[in-house]
Amino acid sequence: MTIAAILGGKGRDVVSMTTDQSVREAVALLAQRRIGAVPVMEGTTVVGIFSERDVIHGLEAHGAAALDAKIGDVMTSPAITVGPSEAVIGALSLMTRRRIRHLPVIENGLVIGVVSIGDLVKHRIDRIEADAEAMRSYIQSA
Repeated sequence: MTIAAILGGKGRDVVSMTTDQSVREAVALLAQRRIGAVPVMEGTTVVGIFSERDVIHGLEAHGAAALDAKIGDVMTSPAITVGPSEAVIGALSLMTRRRIRHLPVIENGLVIGVVSIGDLVKHRIDRIEADAEAMRSYIQSA
């Protein structure tokens, strides 16, 4: 199964921000949309990703003043991305190795979606349960 299949199920809605927006604006967006990260764009190019972890690191280093910083100054850059043809297990492995929870999906240089580790784990669990059910059905019919 590929990342494209995950996007097919969850949708390709992408919320993004720009480097010159404030951390305060980003925190509001993350809270309103109930998401953990957002790609940071310059035009149509992903230049980084801003996540809850970036907020925590900024607050620890600069206190409340971190909320007035520009996203471009505190985002994680460069963003680690995947293509739609990437296997789900490969993306899970990448996320585990790099200790990240969100991956922008890039096709022909454009962001076509974002997947989270939760999306991928849910897919794997659903797949395992479907395989187990198929095995039970096969055994019962034999």
